[in-house]
Amino acid sequence: MGSLYKVLTHLDLENIVNEQQAFSLDVLVGLSEKPKRLSSRYFYDDRGSELFAQIMDLPEYYLTKCEFNVLKRNRKEIEALLTDGKFNLVELGAGDGRKTSILIENFLNHNLKFKYIPIDISEAAMKNLIETMNEKFPSLHTDGIVAEYFNGLKWLGNVNAEKSLVLFLGSNLGNFNKPQSRVFLRNLWNTLNDGDLLITGFDLKKDIDVMRRAYNDSRGITSEFNLNLLRRINRELGGNFDLNKFRHFASYDVFSGAMESYLVSLERQTVYIEAVSQNFFFEAWEPIHTEYSYKYLESDIRSLAETTGFTIEKQLYDSRKYFIDSVWRVQKITPDK
Repeated sequence: MGSLYKVLTHLDLENIVNEQQAFSLDVLVGLSEKPKRLSSRYFYDDRGSELFAQIMDLPEYYLTKCEFNVLKRNRKEIEALLTDGKFNLVELGAGDGRKTSILIENFLNHNLKFKYIPIDISEAAMKNLIETMNEKFPSLHTDGIVAEYFNGLKWLGNVNAEKSLVLFLGSNLGNFNKPQSRVFLRNLWNTLNDGDLLITGFDLKKDIDVMRRAYNDSRGITSEFNLNLLRRINRELGGNFDLNKFRHFASYDVFSGAMESYLVSLERQTVYIEAVSQNFFFEAWEPIHTEYSYKYLESDIRSLAETTGFTIEKQLYDSRKYFIDSVWRVQKITPDK
C-alpha cells in the first residue's frame, strides 16, 4: 500500500553535533558527581543495539517473552477497543517491529482501517523498520516520523485528525524514576487528544531471584552490554577506559523497587577523556551507576495513570502475571454526571 517516512526539519547536522556535545557534557557531569553515574540513554549505539537484541533472546530475560505473550493472548481485547472507524497506530521507538507485528497482523486480518506511524530519533532504525514491514505486510500503510517522540506527536496532531492508539512497549517507562515517569506521561498526555489510547508496558514486582537473573545472565551478554558504554566513550569521546578493569554488577533495591546496574572499578585508576580534557580518578571498588529498571505493583500503575490525566481501560497480563501492558485512555473532557 506504500510506506515512507518524514524527517522533521529540526533534525539536521547541527543537532547531530549537539547530540555529541550533550554526550560529552553528560559524561563530564556524571563522572564528576559522587556517586558517579552515566545515563542509560547512551547504551544504544550500533553495538549496544546488537547486544540488547541478544539479551531479549536470553532464557533469563523474561520481559520480552512475557510481553509477546501479553499481546498474543489479548490481541482480540485490544481490537475490541478500536471499532470506531479509522485510527493511527503510533509506536514510540521503532525497534524491530516484532511485537507490533502481532497487532498489525490481527488488525489487517480483520480489515481495520488504520495507518502505522512509528516515531524514532534514528533514521537508520526507521529505514530498517520500514523495509521489514514492507516485506511482512505489503498492504500496510506506514508513515514513519524521524523525530523526538513529542515533536513527532505534535506534528502528527497538526496534520492528522484521526484517533490514535499509541504504543510505548517494553518496560521503557521503568528506566525513569517516579517523578520523571510522571513528567514523561504528562507531556505525552499534553500531545494527545481526548479519547486517544495508550498501551504501555510495566514489569511487575516478583520473585527477586527471577529479576536478578534477568540482569545477570549466565552468558555475560548483559555485562558486555553495560561495559559497551565505556567502549562508546573511548571511541566517540577519546576515553582510555580499560574494560578489563571494570565489572558489571546488578542488584535489586526492595525499597525503591528498582533493579540497578553498575560498573565497578576493580582497582585504583585514573581515566582520561579527551573530549572534556579531564582526568577522572576511581577508587578500588568504586561504582558508576548506569541504569534504573523500576518494577511495579498494580497500585503503582493506577496511581501513575490517575495523576497524569489517564483512565485505565484494561490491564493485560501474560500467563504468569509477570508483566502488564496497561491500556489507558486520555481524558481531557470531564464526563457529565
